[in-house]
Amino acid sequence: MMNLVQQAKPWYREPWPWFLISLPATAVIAGLATVWIAYQSADGLVVGDYYKAGLAINQALARDDAARALALTATLQREDGALGLTLTGNLQSFPDRLELALAHPTRQGQDQRLTLSHAGGGHYRTLLPAMAAGKWHAQLADSASTWRLSGVLHTPLNQAVTLTTAADSTVQTRRD
Repeated sequence: MMNLVQQAKPWYREPWPWFLISLPATAVIAGLATVWIAYQSADGLVVGDYYKAGLAINQALARDDAARALALTATLQREDGALGLTLTGNLQSFPDRLELALAHPTRQGQDQRLTLSHAGGGHYRTLLPAMAAGKWHAQLADSASTWRLSGVLHTPLNQAVTLTTAADSTVQTRRD
């Protein structure tokens, strides 16, 4: 008869202990990755002084009312590497400059403020900045901040976007 003796391998040469160790090790690695992501992408959406921000809402609503009384609308579109804007409404004269604030919904560090220069009639232009693809909240105002128009645009800006007062219905997007 043949004597079969199995040699026992050390535990670290067996696959099952490593498999069992890998399960909690994966959870630890995923937890550390989550902590790192949370630390790197701090959320800047919380307002520290919410009371003052709430009082400012009344001023913003007055600016919307002023834009509505003037029947203002603005159409944004890309024009040969520039950002063009056409302003229509019952203005006695067009302002020399308009301020356009572009706010990313989740990344405050990507927010931008653009100054559009009057190019004749109700037309304004500025250089088109580099912007991450996605959704942006746009807010247009005159330099004295007497009125305001707002809307949502999606980049890359392939179609014209109409900005209206906040109380108007949802933002209208016109297909080219």
